[in-house]
Amino acid sequence: MESSLLEGFTKSLAMTVLSEIGDKTFFAAAILAMRHPRRLVLGGCLTALIVMTILSVLFGWAAPNLISRKWTHHITTVLFFGFGLWSLWEAFTGDGESEELAEVEAKLDADWKAGTAGSKGTSKGNDDLKKQQKIFLTQFFSPIFLKAFSITFFGEWGDKSQLATIGLASDMDPFGVVLGGIIGQALCTTAAVLGGKSLATQISEKMVSLSSGVLFLVFGFQSFLASSAAAAEL
Repeated sequence: MESSLLEGFTKSLAMTVLSEIGDKTFFAAAILAMRHPRRLVLGGCLTALIVMTILSVLFGWAAPNLISRKWTHHITTVLFFGFGLWSLWEAFTGDGESEELAEVEAKLDADWKAGTAGSKGTSKGNDDLKKQQKIFLTQFFSPIFLKAFSITFFGEWGDKSQLATIGLASDMDPFGVVLGGIIGQALCTTAAVLGGKSLATQISEKMVSLSSGVLFLVFGFQSFLASSAAAAEL
């Protein structure tokens, strides 16, 4: 039942890439990057995803200390099969269009209009103060950075990719899982920020859901066969 760092890394990387491409947070990063400085959007999104990945791996790593490793392995197997079927259901019941892209864009448009309307009347009197604080605050506590961070962090919380990461970390090498997850998140987020909406509109949600569903089912069968082989050795 022990796994290598490489196995945890490859599974986490593949799962993260297929789960995050076409996800709401992917589209949010792409749209935010069209309206704000890319480095701030990329920094905020990546920071949130790295924090989320580390927290998820810590939860998964601690799980076998609370529940027996045998049961965490069985729960992970069930999660993989469940997420696989869920993704396939999304692939075959969706229309293949970017529904999530339209939903995220509409929400961000509403936030953008509300923010710009509220800032018009107060911008004049605070110019001097803003100039004094700009060097420090803009770099480390930028509203754009915090907005990208919060949208991404709370968008990922409870997502199937987070739960799958917890399951992987409970059954695989945690260092491999966190490394694969961070690299996968970095690849997807960088692609979203650099590619923008033009890249987001080219992504077929149906194909992404189908691919991730197949991958989850493969992981589920591997996990099931590993537990069967371990039981046969006893």
